[in-house]
Amino acid sequence: MLAFIVRRLLAMIPTLFLVSILTFIIIELPPGDFMTSLAALVGSSGSSMDQSTIENMRHQYGLDQPAHIRYVTWMAGMARGDFGYSLDWKRPVGELIGGRLAMTVLLSLLSLVITWLIAIPIGIYSATHQYSLGDNVLSFLSFLGLSVPEFLLALVYMAVGIFAFGVSVTGLFSSEMEKAPWSLEKALDLARHILIPAFILGAAGIAQLMRIMRGSMLEVLGQQFITTARAKGLTERKVTNKYAARVSINPLISVMGMQLPNLISGATILGIVLSMPTIGPLFYRALTSQDMYLAGTILLFLALLLMLGNLLADIALAWADPRIRLE
Repeated sequence: MLAFIVRRLLAMIPTLFLVSILTFIIIELPPGDFMTSLAALVGSSGSSMDQSTIENMRHQYGLDQPAHIRYVTWMAGMARGDFGYSLDWKRPVGELIGGRLAMTVLLSLLSLVITWLIAIPIGIYSATHQYSLGDNVLSFLSFLGLSVPEFLLALVYMAVGIFAFGVSVTGLFSSEMEKAPWSLEKALDLARHILIPAFILGAAGIAQLMRIMRGSMLEVLGQQFITTARAKGLTERKVTNKYAARVSINPLISVMGMQLPNLISGATILGIVLSMPTIGPLFYRALTSQDMYLAGTILLFLALLLMLGNLLADIALAWADPRIRLE
């Protein structure tokens, strides 16, 4: 197991290197640079920037250097733990993304937990009550959940909060707690505000995993070892929960590696809609302003989370099913 983890971690290094090259190329594809976007923004407000000022600032920030030089400079800083300087925010990138990335991961992991806690029991119930009224209703709700995107649910949540209850549902903290230092009271305030966004983020995942669990349970319940367990006199509840459910959960663990990056990308859009202090609004602004070091660093961290999610899924699958060996 340890050798497998070490090999996978070492394999992430060249993968991240290739991702960094592709990321830098993609960010460089749009015409112009940050100074071009800044000049356009200043022009839209009725002011203007003379060309000499633009060129001086471009030289100050190193934007007049060739692309490969800027990439090497960025990578050299990464090796020292320096993720670059945000030209838009006038702050180091590390200071900007630290707290927001932590909030994004927290929201995604909480959504993943909620998804599993809801999807697994529903999938088991649907499989053991196949074609019953409850199964049909839950199947309908699962198809509905798969067809409705997260941002639309977030807009409905905002509309209900504002027009029905007259309260703001944006953000992850109350207004008086947003700038307050961390304390037990602030943590409880965060817990009260994050549960519904986490459920909205995991709505599609609940529907997907419920369908996977239902299909897997139906297949396992018809296998020989389940018939043998029933013939030995075991209760139906024990057969279902101890034997069938344990084997049926394997496909859910397999898709967990892809579900985590989907949750993080969903959290990006959800953060923009609900104005949450996650990585989403920051990433969107970095892309629109061509803040290349900030946008590139966020993309690299998202790629790293994708690879870590796949690694954790493989480890969890081997732990859940002793028949699987990691080699």
